[in-house]
Amino acid sequence: MGSRPEPLQAQNLEAASGSRGPEWQALLGRADALAFGGRLHEALPLYQLASRQRQLRAEQLEKLVECLAQGVRLKEGLPAGSGAPQPRDWDGCRCRKCQGFLFEPVSLPCGHTFCKKCLERDRAAATRCVLCREEGGGRLPRVNVILSNLLGKWFPRQVRASQLRHEGNLLYQEKKLHAALQKYNEALSLAPNDHLLYSNRSQINSTLKACEDALHDAETACRLQPYWLKGHLRKGQALANLGKTEEALREFLFCLALDMGNKTAKSEAQKVNVEQKKGFPVQEEPNVTNSGNLRKSMQTTESRKDCSEEENKPTSVPESTFLVSEKRGLLKRKGCLEEARDAEVPCKLLKKDTVDTKGSSTGQHTPFESVDPSDLDCSLCMRLFYEPVTTPCGHTFCLKCLERCLDHNPKCPLCKEGLSECLAMRKYCKTVLMEELIAKYLPEELTERRKIYEEEIAELSNLNKNVPIFVCTMAYPTVPCPLHIFEPCYRLMIRRCMETGTKQFGMCISDPVKGFADYGCILEIRNVEFFADGRSVVDSIGKRRFKVIQHSQRDGYNTADIEYIEDQKVQGQDYAALLVLHDSVYDQAYMWFNSLKQALKSRILSHFGPMPAKDPDPQANPNGPAWCWWVLAVLPLENRAQLPFLAMKSLKDRLNGIRRVLTFMSRTRSR
Repeated sequence: MGSRPEPLQAQNLEAASGSRGPEWQALLGRADALAFGGRLHEALPLYQLASRQRQLRAEQLEKLVECLAQGVRLKEGLPAGSGAPQPRDWDGCRCRKCQGFLFEPVSLPCGHTFCKKCLERDRAAATRCVLCREEGGGRLPRVNVILSNLLGKWFPRQVRASQLRHEGNLLYQEKKLHAALQKYNEALSLAPNDHLLYSNRSQINSTLKACEDALHDAETACRLQPYWLKGHLRKGQALANLGKTEEALREFLFCLALDMGNKTAKSEAQKVNVEQKKGFPVQEEPNVTNSGNLRKSMQTTESRKDCSEEENKPTSVPESTFLVSEKRGLLKRKGCLEEARDAEVPCKLLKKDTVDTKGSSTGQHTPFESVDPSDLDCSLCMRLFYEPVTTPCGHTFCLKCLERCLDHNPKCPLCKEGLSECLAMRKYCKTVLMEELIAKYLPEELTERRKIYEEEIAELSNLNKNVPIFVCTMAYPTVPCPLHIFEPCYRLMIRRCMETGTKQFGMCISDPVKGFADYGCILEIRNVEFFADGRSVVDSIGKRRFKVIQHSQRDGYNTADIEYIEDQKVQGQDYAALLVLHDSVYDQAYMWFNSLKQALKSRILSHFGPMPAKDPDPQANPNGPAWCWWVLAVLPLENRAQLPFLAMKSLKDRLNGIRRVLTFMSRTRSR
């Protein structure tokens, strides 16, 4: 606009003046170029001359309308997209589709909540979130039970008013205008500070040709929400219906200042501009006096500006009569913004004598002194919701509680409706509004709940105490160990390993007396692939050996206090002898593997990978050479025969043991 580079302005002017065609087109082109360059005071007479020669259409004044709107935005410092309603005490409970108070709230899988009727109104996009644009599945979820009960308890008047609004909308669609108006009158008696109710009633009154009433409602909506585009649009339309074209133009320009992309506001502004006789006459005998006054007013305003201030500012659209009066109106709107805010919030510090129970602007809900924390308890753990998740059937649980239930049965813990779709998605998004309500009304309880959760996670993250133990097969350091997880207790165990970030658990073989052996290996999860029925395949690899100090259990799976095992290093002649032994056993193992039949070799390679190379320094790794563990994993030994190798702290003893097994295998084959 005013800050466009001068060369571009010059090009536009040259192109306009050199255009061929009727004179009115040349005048219009030159006027557009001047307006585009920020020289609106020069452009206005040209628009006037063009309108004398030919009656201008609305779309031909698009450039003028854009420049006027940009001038409003520059003067008021309005950023693009600032037309959203200002937040109020109950604004968090607002539906982002209809902008009104939530009624029959439905929480989509993405975690955002809308009115049920708003989602039903557009069935094709019913489950596509307007906030995050995420697809939510093929069917519309049911009403969020907990949230619906909370809103009904905390904001009964707002909930009833929202219900009446939806009923009024339905009657309006059925052309039952007087019945719809009655619904809105009743709704406003319950929620007199709801800007949306006034805006919608303004539309009904406009349809009924009650233009004064429509204007009054629109003005009230604008007072309650000074920067809400729709309210100013309704006001502009009401003013236009009353023939107040200049005031209507101001409102439409303010709408465009809030959102330049609003097609309705732009169309209305262009239409009013054509119809307006004062600014840009479209009759053969123009009202020169009025247009001259407008131009004079603009020039006077410019002359009063501080020159030093002008030097430091980019060229902007001159301030017209429209802009001056709009600025004054805007200051009034800013001043009344705080007064207009609702006082409809349940607060722990709220006193009964501060609430107007008669439904005035200072209170529109049943007064109470505190939020009952039990209203926000999970029905599974009986504690305050932590990371609340709402199922398609409308029930809400803590995320971890729901996951544990789905480990055992893919059905809702309350209504027993199938949740196979949730299980297949493996993506549980927290219900945003539930989290916001808890954070706002129960901050102390939430802090305590978070502290307990973090303590539990810290305890689960300890890889020395209460380490989760998978009782299954032998596992060795550096050797891959793929696992098929289907038991509920191990589903929980694997998920916790992922959530804590350790991605590690212990593997031990079973023991008939103690439950699991005294020695095992820590496995690290590299990847988990989940299936729709809850099963999973875990790709893990051995890390460190350990000795069990104490056996225990947690939530159905085994745990243990452990200490880690490392090989004892040797030096001097012992180290030299160890190198000779190491090379000899490696060669023996290599020859044994290559002597196997091709089919067996292929199966071993596909499961365990190739045999690791010989280590230059066999003592470099605290667990010993990787090839030793690979050989032990592929040798056809029973678990009980393999376990002693895991417990050995002497690499020499382990190598000698492997050599004895390989020698035995070779003799058996030769027979």
